[in-house]
Amino acid sequence: MLEKFIFKQLNADSQESASGISDDATTAKTNEPVENNEPKAESTAEEPVVSSAHDDFDWTIDKRNVITYSDEEKEKYSKVYEDTFVQFNEGELVMGKVVGITKTDVVLNIGFKSDGLVPLNEFRDMPNLAVGDEVEVMLVEKEDRNGHLNLSRKQARITRAWEKIVEVYKSGEVVTGTVTSKTKGGLIVDVFGMETFLPGSQIDVKPVTDYDQFVGKTMEFKVVKINEAIKNAVVSHKALIESDIEAQRAEIISKLEKGQVLEGTVKNITDFGAFMDLGGVDGLLYITDISWGRISHPSEVLKMDQKLNVVVLDFDDEKKRISLGLKQLTPHPWDILDESIKEGAVVKGKVVNIEDYGAFLEIRPGVEGLVHVSEITWSHAPINAKEFFKLGDEHEAKIVTLDRENRKMSLSIKRLSPDPWSDIENKFSEGSRHTGVVKNITNYGVFVELSPGIGGMIHISDLSWLKRFNHPSEYTKVGNSIDVIILGIDKENRKLQLGHKQLEEDPWNALQDTFAVGTIHEGIVLRKEDKGAIIQLPYGLEGFAPNRHLIKEDGKSVGIEEAEKFMVIEFDRNEKRIVVSHTKIWEQSKAEGAEAAKKEARAEAESTRKALKNVQNKVEKPKLGDLEVLADIKKKLEENKPNSSS
Repeated sequence: MLEKFIFKQLNADSQESASGISDDATTAKTNEPVENNEPKAESTAEEPVVSSAHDDFDWTIDKRNVITYSDEEKEKYSKVYEDTFVQFNEGELVMGKVVGITKTDVVLNIGFKSDGLVPLNEFRDMPNLAVGDEVEVMLVEKEDRNGHLNLSRKQARITRAWEKIVEVYKSGEVVTGTVTSKTKGGLIVDVFGMETFLPGSQIDVKPVTDYDQFVGKTMEFKVVKINEAIKNAVVSHKALIESDIEAQRAEIISKLEKGQVLEGTVKNITDFGAFMDLGGVDGLLYITDISWGRISHPSEVLKMDQKLNVVVLDFDDEKKRISLGLKQLTPHPWDILDESIKEGAVVKGKVVNIEDYGAFLEIRPGVEGLVHVSEITWSHAPINAKEFFKLGDEHEAKIVTLDRENRKMSLSIKRLSPDPWSDIENKFSEGSRHTGVVKNITNYGVFVELSPGIGGMIHISDLSWLKRFNHPSEYTKVGNSIDVIILGIDKENRKLQLGHKQLEEDPWNALQDTFAVGTIHEGIVLRKEDKGAIIQLPYGLEGFAPNRHLIKEDGKSVGIEEAEKFMVIEFDRNEKRIVVSHTKIWEQSKAEGAEAAKKEARAEAESTRKALKNVQNKVEKPKLGDLEVLADIKKKLEENKPNSSS
């Protein structure tokens, strides 16, 4: 059938109807003479089959019974025909020939039964596209809903680009791409015609805030991540820079030696030090290695982009860390300390560190001495170094000890003046009165400074004759002036025993009669405690009322700031204590009323008995009327008879 079809298509002489050719061929064979038992001629057709007249037609022979094609030509034309039956699959990449270009589309022939249309905007990168050019496209659909062949050059380019991206991702090859636009968190980069994402953190080794400066630039990238499912790729320019830096770092570190002096540039300053660029590798200049003296922040000495020489203190090949030093390029200040610095010399220094036990004064950069709290003042009163010293303040001090070998020095501020305790008895004798300043307050007393280095303590019990305080801060505050009297001197321990209430006579001696037991006074409840309440009494005195002595006649307790009358039930002059009661007042009044009623009843009963006795003595023989009178008197006596329980 194939040979018959080729013959029919290519031979102009065989364009006649199939029925006419069949009739001629049949007629030719019928009229041809045939002898018995002789073979038929090669050009003779087979015997016709009645049911299908055309099946025996030999298409290789024209109407003139001449064979037109050789075997080679037959094979050639057969292949041409078979090539017209190419199989296409959707999603397949195929080559198409441009057969036409319109204002909006490009017509492509891919060898399918119909041509396909591709939008012209997909060929914007081929401004010189012409008919006859071949391009690669993707067969999206063999027939869309309109029966058209759907092709896409864009999808073909994306597919090819993705294949290349996957390949370079696996090989680690460096690719070139163009930054097309800015997006949230980074940039869009065109690589092989496909959009990839460049995160902002992967643009450079330094933080980048202005992304617009990179739009339109062509740069080199490394594919660092792909997603096969959604065909998405992430690229990095920073990875290339880091790889170059890593190579430089490895080369520099391989040549490093401890003690080597290098030139570096300050690239970053932090609270703990500065990072130096040593020409491709970074090193850390720690804050303690910047200066022999104390500094609070590296910016006090260093500036950004400053170039200076540093010495290599240590390095770690594995962790690729380099420790640098700046102060090590100069001698240690202790090694070149001048001879004027000696014991007994007075020096001036700046406070560079404060601890609970004292403060460090820097008298030369890198040379410090300790002023212990015991060397601040001649007084033995507790001193808080953090309150006495302030960072940055300057003080004069005397060198007490100096150890150049161990680089230690002790200083004293109090030794700048004579010891005031050497003649303490002359200026602060016992019984003398003075005015001082409250320097410190504790739970048990108040520390008062009378003069520099001289002070003592007022015990809480020596603040007032009349009031009791839970804490001395209820009476005075730090910084207040207070009058005192010297009660005692402890020269050995450098302590003074001070008193404040002793400035006046003890009022308890005179109050003993005023607040005698049983006396009643007006009082106000100041506060309540677990076992009772504190009562404010006249003359500034305070008394104590137990809880059971606060009960009022109506059964309620006297409240805070409530004024009532209180009876003194205890007065102790030695312990300076007064105990009072409100309950006793109304209980005693009630008891006195009951006793008065009893006395009145007893008096009336006695008067009745006397009257009865007089009547009996006057009447010798009672009459009936007298008996009635006696009965009435007897009844009255019975009614007025006191109750036995009373």
